[in-house]
Amino acid sequence: MPFTIAEIAAALGIRAEGDTSLSVSAVAEPSQARAYDLALAMKPEFATQLADGRARAAMLWAGADWQALGLSAALLAPRPRYAMSGLSAMMDAGAGYGVGIHPTAVIDPTATLAEGVSVGPFAVIGADAVIGAGSVIGAQVFVGRGARIGQGALLHPGVRIGHDVTIGDRFIAHFGATVGADGFSFVTPEPSAAEKVRETLGDQAGATAQSYARIHSLGGVVIGDDVELGANSCIDRGTVRATQIGNGCKFDNLAQIGHNVVIGNDCLICAQVGIAGSSRIGNNVVLGGQTGVSDNLFIGDNVITGGATKVLSNVPAGRVMLGYPAMKMDTQLDLYRQLRRLPRLIADVAALKKSVSKPDSSD
Repeated sequence: MPFTIAEIAAALGIRAEGDTSLSVSAVAEPSQARAYDLALAMKPEFATQLADGRARAAMLWAGADWQALGLSAALLAPRPRYAMSGLSAMMDAGAGYGVGIHPTAVIDPTATLAEGVSVGPFAVIGADAVIGAGSVIGAQVFVGRGARIGQGALLHPGVRIGHDVTIGDRFIAHFGATVGADGFSFVTPEPSAAEKVRETLGDQAGATAQSYARIHSLGGVVIGDDVELGANSCIDRGTVRATQIGNGCKFDNLAQIGHNVVIGNDCLICAQVGIAGSSRIGNNVVLGGQTGVSDNLFIGDNVITGGATKVLSNVPAGRVMLGYPAMKMDTQLDLYRQLRRLPRLIADVAALKKSVSKPDSSD
């Protein structure tokens, strides 16, 4: 940084007009932009705020009349939000983690660190672990025995990677994320109250109080390439076989992925999603915030769930789901509209009952 408008346009593959030699060193919202900022006025309603700032250049939508907006230069993108992905990468100076191996890091002599790996203060890398080239291991990160992490990984401070976990290239894990904790697997000597309730849908007659025995998690976790894990999210290891995450999956903060779960490629798992053990998720699935998926279910490709959806049965490919229990979104919204009409309907029925029980005396 800084970059000229021409350099940005070439890097993003979009059109630049006006004084393309103009330099910018940061991005800003239109009303807050300074003279050396690139204003992000990606919709007409945002562009109206340019007059409140001092930007000379802006990213706009294709065909925008940038001159009428008082700008000296403009970047015109067919899909500005997509162009912002590349732009934000150019403008991101990073967290400033140090290069090389910090003297307080503890690295087992049998671990293998490829060329260009950085390890921050008080990080611990266990026996036989393998870290790919160019990876950054932040402060107080733990990487367990036999874990394998591909090239170009970025593990922010406080990340925990358990033993025998395998992760592909360009993995990003944010603060406090955990991969490879044991699954939540416990069993009682006799069928428990929870098991009886599940079978009978409510009746736990005959169940007795019992202590729980722990089932150890012998499987690992296998994660593909280009996966990003949000802060304080957890992916549990499998009981016998590995929990599996496909390429290109992105997890928001506080997501919980249970043991033996299999997730396909390019899925979006939003904040506070919980997927119970042994469920299978297809490709290109989007699970909205606070979606809950019960255990041993299958969700097909290209399914989308709205926020707070609770999935209690299998979902065919391509469905858009909402509600508790989950049903097709249009059906759920229709039921919600009818629910809102209930008070008026109840009042109408009460009035009808009153008129029938007390007929007009003039009759």
